[in-house]
Amino acid sequence: MKEKYYDKYKHIGLKISYYRKLRGLTQEQLAEMIDKNLAFIGAVEAPNVNRTVSLDTLFDIADALNVEPYKLLKEE
Repeated sequence: MKEKYYDKYKHIGLKISYYRKLRGLTQEQLAEMIDKNLAFIGAVEAPNVNRTVSLDTLFDIADALNVEPYKLLKEE
């Protein structure tokens, strides 16, 4: 990951956490829905961990959370 994108990945992780909680899902449930392990979701959502997400995974997460992918990318 390029350091200049660190804040963007952090933002994506926070959005994933927000929509996951809004849907009443645990990290483990989301991980199972997208065929990833709990540690992966934990790392993606953690604001102090540098973890990238592929577009395929981002689309899987958006589908699981029933949100449009752009909502995970949009900075508000």
